[in-house]
Amino acid sequence: MKVVGFAGFSGSGKTTLVEQLIPALKLRGLRVSVVKHAHHQFDIDHPGKDTWRHREAGAFEVVVASAKRLVLMREFERDRELSVHHLLAELYAGVDWVLVEGFKDSDLQKIEVWRAASAKPARYPDDPFIVAIATDSPGQLPEATQRPVLDLNDADALATWLVDNGDRFDYNPDAYL
Repeated sequence: MKVVGFAGFSGSGKTTLVEQLIPALKLRGLRVSVVKHAHHQFDIDHPGKDTWRHREAGAFEVVVASAKRLVLMREFERDRELSVHHLLAELYAGVDWVLVEGFKDSDLQKIEVWRAASAKPARYPDDPFIVAIATDSPGQLPEATQRPVLDLNDADALATWLVDNGDRFDYNPDAYL
């Protein structure tokens, strides 16, 4: 599988870009997965449902599946911050691309999503894992760079760039785990 991260401050457009890249890559016949970092508690289950009742009863893991979907929920006894590499290890091995949103401090190859209007600092001058910048304001980048500068508003062109440079995003889990 090929793995690329998308890093940037909240409100920079990471989710919108990933959302637009998924169909752009799928149109090229590629299977796409997403890993998203959540900074807060979240729940996909609902009180009263069977899976919720199983978790409430103390199950460590609950897997629910249908002909269309599979969900694995795991309850940690103590807070545990998983690395992006632990999460990638959970994914189906037959996926072509994994788009990782968040994990800005990871050692994955990343595209920084940056907007001048956000008034937030750019990360690329200090992060050697940022391989390109996706922006709507290339003329206002705070520092000159040799990295590719991509149009944040052209997901199709960004998908083409990813595919054309796919070899650099090959993921080797043995190098991380």
